[in-house]
Amino acid sequence: MQSDQPKHSVVVGAGIIGSAISYELQKRGGQVTLVDADTPGRGASYGNMASIAVTEFMPVSRPSVWRQTPGWLLHPEGPIRVSPRYAPHLIPWFARFFWAGRPSKLRQLEAQGAALCQRSLADTENLMAELGLAGDLSTTGCLSLYASEAEFIADQERLEMLDRHEFGYEMLNRDALHDLEPEISPVIQKAVLLPDNRTVRDPYAFVTRLVEAFVSLGGQVQRGKVTGFERAERVTSVRLEDGRQIKADQVVLAAGAFTARLSKKLDEPIPLETERGYHTQINAPGIRLDHSIIWPAMAFMVSPTAGGIRVGGTVEMAGLDAAPDWRRSKITVRRARKALPNLRIDNSSEWMGHRPAFPDTVPVMSASAKVSGVYYATGHGHLGLTYAATTAKLMGQLISGELPDIDLNPYRIDRF
Repeated sequence: MQSDQPKHSVVVGAGIIGSAISYELQKRGGQVTLVDADTPGRGASYGNMASIAVTEFMPVSRPSVWRQTPGWLLHPEGPIRVSPRYAPHLIPWFARFFWAGRPSKLRQLEAQGAALCQRSLADTENLMAELGLAGDLSTTGCLSLYASEAEFIADQERLEMLDRHEFGYEMLNRDALHDLEPEISPVIQKAVLLPDNRTVRDPYAFVTRLVEAFVSLGGQVQRGKVTGFERAERVTSVRLEDGRQIKADQVVLAAGAFTARLSKKLDEPIPLETERGYHTQINAPGIRLDHSIIWPAMAFMVSPTAGGIRVGGTVEMAGLDAAPDWRRSKITVRRARKALPNLRIDNSSEWMGHRPAFPDTVPVMSASAKVSGVYYATGHGHLGLTYAATTAKLMGQLISGELPDIDLNPYRIDRF
């Protein structure tokens, strides 16, 4: 006889992805426990660049990047750093990375990212309005900056991709840019306005509000490090480091870059790496900035968020356990001051976090291929905040046995 009791779901990982999925499942009438070793939102979701970056779905692995990678790696201040100590561990991941970017595959990966980004702004707006946070999403967009015609030409690949998928943008000359953002240096000759790339007022507050709403619906939050699972024909419980067990009818693994360690415990290894990201939060910047800005040639981003201005960018491949290298955050601040010469670095703090990255730049949103009752939502890379509301909606549909709004086959876990 089938029980009328709702299924108990355990969601592992209380960042923006796990919190949004927990809220969605609880809203659908489930019984959900959200588990994390830390306070909700204190991982990568705490320090992201606060951007709903709907135009940034281009696969990282592509021939134009391959040509530049050796120079980047050899330059001490290049946009990518690979730790020499960790490099041998990365060989299989980079082999998959280069294979993913072969020309015959690129358009497919691009379309898979576009399918999510075409929905993500509307889904985010709806979720934030539902949470009472409609005013916490900017109405201004993002400015992509170019100091020369050569820099602009180098970015044509991205603009052509936006044209293919009908994402709007506007070309700005120097005078039009100055009218929008007077603080931007005269060294910048032109810009592209990306109007749908919005900024969240405070991404940590977004996660906090999500969790509050989840709890108000009857959801539970447990603090603890997941160390294993009990399973027979399907998963039956989650084990924590302190010996506790949480019974589960189904488990969602949404632990960001740490998900690979958990999937191994289910005999389901995945090629997930951490792209360590850094930011500097400046609480007394001395300038006003209404748009977020990116400078593609300099590989940094600046966002007005969390009560000040946040500067971030670059990628460091050094694993989950290495100590932060704070030189990385200082590099982006120096570059940001080239674009914003009046920027002051008073009352600032530095942060490092782990972005979960698959070699093909496409997240996993999938049932396990090996263990019944287990689902994965991870590998969102630089677009965790961008994809969160859409991921929650699609995973809610998948887990509830509904037909998801888009075909999730390209995002399955066994595609590798």
